[in-house]
Amino acid sequence: MTPNTPDATIPTPSSPAPDVVRCAYMELVVTDLKRSRDFYVDVLGLVVTTEDENAIYLRSMEEFIHHNLVLRQGDAAAVAAFSYRVRSPEEVDKAEAYYKELGSPVKRAKNGFVTGIGDSVRVQDPLGFPYEFFYDVEHVERLAWRYDLYSPGALVRLDHFNQVTPDVPKAVKYMEDLGFRVTEDIQDAEGTTYAAWMRRKPTVHDTAMTGGAGPRMHHVAFATHEKHNILAICDKLGALRLSDHIERGPGRHGVSNAFYLYLRDPDGHRVEIYTQDYYTGDPDNPVVTWDVHDNQRRDWWGNPVVPSWYTEASTVLDLEGNPMPTVERSETDEMDVTIGADGFSYTRKGDEETMPEWKQGEYKLGHQL
Repeated sequence: MTPNTPDATIPTPSSPAPDVVRCAYMELVVTDLKRSRDFYVDVLGLVVTTEDENAIYLRSMEEFIHHNLVLRQGDAAAVAAFSYRVRSPEEVDKAEAYYKELGSPVKRAKNGFVTGIGDSVRVQDPLGFPYEFFYDVEHVERLAWRYDLYSPGALVRLDHFNQVTPDVPKAVKYMEDLGFRVTEDIQDAEGTTYAAWMRRKPTVHDTAMTGGAGPRMHHVAFATHEKHNILAICDKLGALRLSDHIERGPGRHGVSNAFYLYLRDPDGHRVEIYTQDYYTGDPDNPVVTWDVHDNQRRDWWGNPVVPSWYTEASTVLDLEGNPMPTVERSETDEMDVTIGADGFSYTRKGDEETMPEWKQGEYKLGHQL
């Protein structure tokens, strides 16, 4: 089977899927390790677990595993791994067998691919993304009680990934086979799915699948405890004359109900700061479906979404470290709504005549993008 083919059908393996616990860390390739360290450590306050001239290993305040983010020096910015922790060492074996049956490229490292992680499997999954599965990990001090180290904008945990893929329904079916459950999605009147938020831990998502040219990484998200922590980050960026790192927000999402801020790191990798979504752990947790024409799903207050948020994302690498080529999304009737315009269109098509005159201007502008 060829990964990253929009119209290909992904079979359901007979081998059991690995039991994924949560998203655990992301490995980013950055072009200037010092500049990236300044951003993630000095500005955002992530904690350095260890570092050398080639890589920095960072964690959030409440984390007890070795790291949530790896910054690795390279020639071109990219994503090397979306990494998930599994429930036991045996689940790493299951991951290897599962993806070999799918025909995906698979590599195993008994001593880990990175510092602090033991036996693990990396795969190029059927959508073209570099996934990692591991259990063995080095434990470090959890800093939850070290209030002397907390900053006003403290990042307390890794929350989720967001992935861009040209065929969202295919991606949803594949992730459901992997054991993920949909908590929220975006659909049109015909039932076409344009994005889906999927989880293993009992929050809104561990990853989201959003439509567009892919495979690419849209963002990696870290959580704070409260809204005021996000506002403190904005104030700090302003005081340091670094507010150009703010791409979008702060604001309130409709999807997930979370308060958000989107930043761009020195290489353009997108980082979301995120707080106050909701519990989803019951077996009958209902799926929330949003109308593709309702822009409040993206911003509850109805604020426009900047075009870069729809069009720009990070390159992902294959298992040999080469950039994965992207496949464009197939055209649909809703293309103008989901890519670049839904931050301007307020409700459904046909309703623009009932908008205030100033809002009609935004609506028309959005549909020209």
